[in-house]
Amino acid sequence: MFRRLIVLSLRGLVPLLVFGPLLVFGQTPKDMLIKPADSLQRGDTTGQRDLIQIFLDVTKIRIHHPHSEEGRRVYFTALPLSTSVPGGGNALITSTQAGFYLGDRKQTYLSTVTFSPSFNFRGQFNFPFRANIWSAENKWDYQGDMRFSIYPQYTWGLGGDHPEDRKILVRYSYYRLYGSVLKKITPYLLFGPGYDLDYNIHIRPDNDSVDIGKFVGYRYGTVNHSNSFSHGFTLNLLLDTRYNPINPLPGMYFNAVYRINPRYLGSNTTWFSLYLDWRKYIAFSNKGQNMLGIWSYYWTTLGSDAPYFTLPAIGTEPYQRSGRGIYPLRYVGKSLFYVETEYRKDITRDGLFGFVVFANMNTVSEPASHEYAYLHPAAGAGLRIKFNKHSGSNLGIDYGVSKHYNAVYFSLGETF
Repeated sequence: MFRRLIVLSLRGLVPLLVFGPLLVFGQTPKDMLIKPADSLQRGDTTGQRDLIQIFLDVTKIRIHHPHSEEGRRVYFTALPLSTSVPGGGNALITSTQAGFYLGDRKQTYLSTVTFSPSFNFRGQFNFPFRANIWSAENKWDYQGDMRFSIYPQYTWGLGGDHPEDRKILVRYSYYRLYGSVLKKITPYLLFGPGYDLDYNIHIRPDNDSVDIGKFVGYRYGTVNHSNSFSHGFTLNLLLDTRYNPINPLPGMYFNAVYRINPRYLGSNTTWFSLYLDWRKYIAFSNKGQNMLGIWSYYWTTLGSDAPYFTLPAIGTEPYQRSGRGIYPLRYVGKSLFYVETEYRKDITRDGLFGFVVFANMNTVSEPASHEYAYLHPAAGAGLRIKFNKHSGSNLGIDYGVSKHYNAVYFSLGETF
């Protein structure tokens, strides 16, 4: 009976996630609990400190910036890190992030370009490049995501009730190319087409005696020593009232992506997907960081037969940031529902140090009943160190834990 109540509750949450953002389309940032401070909107960093300034003060280095047009300066952040990777072991990550404005910052959002290559000495690597470019006055938004990786992944199969020790290690190379162009319809609201390509090359188990398709209970994209190719077109709707995506100020974000991958264009199977992403940021003060962030997404293949490694799975959504404390790809289904909350607070008045506490939960549809029968929670906390006060980028060090897994996460910028 209790499980049935959970399932019915989740079925009610999905329509709320879909239709709730429509109720706030007419809102502006003034409708928030507390209006963002003018100093935050205009980039006033008086009284704030960051690691870059501390380094310059200690080394006595003086940098003379060339004359640049107002609002057009580029803010760089680069940092080498070592962290654990899927399949076991550690990897060296060099994260480079650039933030810049292509127009008056009072009317134009911060554009970002991120390149975070990682590698180790066992032939495993990941080269992701992501860009989100806002034209002057937010008339156009150009989004791009390109990556190539060779990393093994454990998988447990479809559904959310597999024992922890029932898993296999799968190896493949992965290439992704996503792009979209959105045009402003009204303030904060944009719409436009896109193109997505996913290519999984030489899919194979670590132990060749294992049949991947039989193990996971799914026959699409799981044949040993095969490739899985999908590409198609997307329709994108975006509502974004945040001023800075690197370190979001109070505001709201809603993104809907409908994707179609027709077989006649070269995809292995014809399949569809719908991705709905909603985020809300509530400020409790207009001085410094004191905020609650809420993130939720619903991802479904609409009953179609997508290849296994492109099915909705925890930690594999477009930004690949969900599920701190849960192994990526631990839970896979034809539909996935996710929710996370995070509280962010400055420790020092100058904004140099801060902390976060977070909790998240996900559930996937079961292969036979298609119900959301199992909940998978995780929680954690983290430290924030201001790296670049002009772009708002933080060095994040988080620890997340769930029933069968724990990990330390390093990042530049916030998780969401």
